[in-house]
Amino acid sequence: MTKHGEDGSFFRSQKFLDFATVKEALIARRINASFILAPMAMQLRADGVPVKVVYLGHRDGTALIVGTDSGIEDFGDLRGKRIAIPSRFANQNILLHRMMKKWDMPYDSIELREVPPPEHPSALRSGSIDGYIVGEPFAAQAEMDGYGKVLYHAKDIWPDFISCVLVVREELIEEDRAIVQELVDGIAKSGKWLDEGLDHRMDAAEVTAKHYYGQDPALLKFVLSKPVDRVKYTRLAPLKDDFDEIMELAVEIGVLERPIAFEEYADDSFVKPLDELDWGLDRLPQDPDGGGQ
Repeated sequence: MTKHGEDGSFFRSQKFLDFATVKEALIARRINASFILAPMAMQLRADGVPVKVVYLGHRDGTALIVGTDSGIEDFGDLRGKRIAIPSRFANQNILLHRMMKKWDMPYDSIELREVPPPEHPSALRSGSIDGYIVGEPFAAQAEMDGYGKVLYHAKDIWPDFISCVLVVREELIEEDRAIVQELVDGIAKSGKWLDEGLDHRMDAAEVTAKHYYGQDPALLKFVLSKPVDRVKYTRLAPLKDDFDEIMELAVEIGVLERPIAFEEYADDSFVKPLDELDWGLDRLPQDPDGGGQ
């Protein structure tokens, strides 16, 4: 749903707690666009669901968290441990297998458990898992509360890591390219604004905590500043080489049944150079009714 005004369109967001529900909503066309996991987008297309990746949500923004007193100091210490992942279709799952390959570890060296992202911190705290790998802000929750520590930031072991991608139903692309372009442009401009300075990030933490996450703004401020490059919001064009690497690894470990060409599931025609966008953005856009632009 969108609401149009003089300053552009406001896109109504819907919060989901797990990716399986997002996937079903996309298939049923209860939503026309969503941020979902990169390998999941490929699998949807392979299954005949008419969606296309048109942009990224962010780069990096994932961490591998273990207990503060776990004695785990490097990746090799994860042998035999129980690690939570958001989904087998998550790129976090691909990253763990990539690391096992790098460390010459068999793919069954780590017990991987699919756990909804909001439940990762509490599962670590209860001792039902030894660690977890997930996107923010759930990675930072255990770190900020003191019972978890970062073993690795994704940015340090897979630079420019891709987690969530923006997919759009092809019917919407065909019926209203202008609204899809406006959505992509808005994400691009907001990302540039976020990466321009720490003060912008702190403003964003306040707004998103109140209107979207329902969480303590201090957690989001932590995510966006410790370190400041923990999550990056520019360079969000979907690049073939990046996605080919993800796809090939996903096929190798059985997440995808077959190779799928970039052109089958991606449409980069909405990407514009940032300096060509009409900015008009000197503050964080905010819908007084609680929606976001």
